[in-house]
Order: sequence, then structure tokens, then C-alpha cells
Amino acid sequence: MVLNALKEHIKKNIEISSEDLETICSYFKLKSIKKKDFLLTQGNIYKYEGFVIDGCFRIFTIDKKGNENTLYFAAKDWWLMDIDSFMNQKPSNLNIQALEDSQVLLINRTDKLTLYQTLPVVEKLFRIMSQKALVAWQRRLIRNQCETAKQRYLYFSKTYPNIASKLTDKQIASYLGITHEFLSKIKKQQ
Repeated sequence: MVLNALKEHIKKNIEISSEDLETICSYFKLKSIKKKDFLLTQGNIYKYEGFVIDGCFRIFTIDKKGNENTLYFAAKDWWLMDIDSFMNQKPSNLNIQALEDSQVLLINRTDKLTLYQTLPVVEKLFRIMSQKALVAWQRRLIRNQCETAKQRYLYFSKTYPNIASKLTDKQIASYLGITHEFLSKIKKQQ
């Protein structure tokens, strides 16, 4: 039941046998996270990658001045990760916080590496997903460089209405790289 969302996600990305699909999914463990609780805090090593079953998470960093800078949000059917900390086993610069009561399927590094070695299709799966994530990051960088704050806000609210509706203006402003006050001005112009 809970694994069905992960199975469907995997099947959208690659052709896979039922046996291999079951094997992959058997390595994931379900974890419930309460609203405002952290799955990861800066300075700790991220031990898992996660697939969101239900809820919403904010992935952010806190700079030396205490400002929160949101990298992305992860809602249902999205992945949670700090790839640098997870793969290199180094302290993270990120925080992962639940914005509402959430459920996530987690896989640890050892199990993921075992899957890479035993099922070649897993490398294909994560290569494809990494490429898609890289494309999304590249597009976001281009939007941040080439579009106005208003255009970025309109894109975000139109493209991710289910996520935007769960967020505070402060969180959206942090994601857009603008102040809360400037976001208020943009919204008033609408």
C-alpha cells in the first residue's frame, strides 16, 4: 500500500521486472515525521535518501547572519536528499524540516550501495532521476538569473499550487530569494 507510490514512481522512470521492483522497495523503511520536526539539521551527516509518501518538507540552509535560504520543497512523490552529505558522508549544510505531519520512505547509504552492486537497473533508475533533478536545478538557476521576482513567484505558484498553498509567505520569499515585504508587494499587485 504505502510502497505503491514508490513503485509507480520507479515504473515512470524505467522499465523494470516485478521481482526487481519488489527487491528495490524492500530496502525502504517508512518513517512518520511530525510537523516542524527535522529529518536533518546542519552539521549532521545525512544517513538517508527519502521518497515523500505524504506531507511536505522544506530543505533550507541558515547563513551566518541567521537568514534562512530555501533550496527546495519536497511534497508527495518527491525525493528528499542532501546528495553531498549522503554520498560523501560529510556534515551537511542543509536542514530538512517537515512543514506538516508527513510520511517518507527512507533508504540508507549501505542499502543503496548494495542495490547498485546487485541490481544494475538501480544505477539506471538513479542516473535518470539525477539527470531530471539536474535539469530542474538548471532551469531554476536560469529563472533566478533571467526573470524578475514577480515572474519567479508567478511561475512557482502556477507550477506548484499544492505546495504553495502549504507555505507561509516567509517560506516562499526565502525560496524566491526575496524579502517577505517584497513578496507582499508582489502579491498586492496581483
